[in-house]
Amino acid sequence: MNRALPAVRLRVPTHEDAFAWHRAFDDPEVMEFHGGRSAEVSVYEELTARQRRHDAELGFCLWTMVDDAGRVIGFTGAQPWPHEWGPRGEVEIGWRIAREYWGKGYATAAALMTLERLRAAGVPKVVAMVRPGNERSVAVARRLGMEQAETFPHPRFAEDALCFRLDLHDGNTDH
Repeated sequence: MNRALPAVRLRVPTHEDAFAWHRAFDDPEVMEFHGGRSAEVSVYEELTARQRRHDAELGFCLWTMVDDAGRVIGFTGAQPWPHEWGPRGEVEIGWRIAREYWGKGYATAAALMTLERLRAAGVPKVVAMVRPGNERSVAVARRLGMEQAETFPHPRFAEDALCFRLDLHDGNTDH
């Protein structure tokens, strides 16, 4: 990237972040590749609780992204792939941010921080699963140095999900 990335902080999600995530993602554009509509608050309550467990047990999770003014703008981080289909047994890196923060480098900045934390936790490699057409997420994956390696049939949508991979021991994240 040629421009400076914005300041962003990552922290373990709190219970209150469930409500902040719900507000940030309550937008059809944000949810376009995640089922098209906002999830109930209870989904985010369960998700933030699971992420706190991941952080305690694994040393990583989907962290809450906070901008330099202290506003919750989304999440990024990693977790064990949570589904029966796809790259079972692998660690997936992911990100989702509020619409008003798109195109400003927040996802890339936070994902680069995530890669550093994953290396420190001893994670050898990561995957990113992206739905076809989600060019913003494809661009972030490529900026991280990830390469599309394979596809997996998506069980809910009539398409194959794209699987990007990155070896965290090659040291190549200067994109």
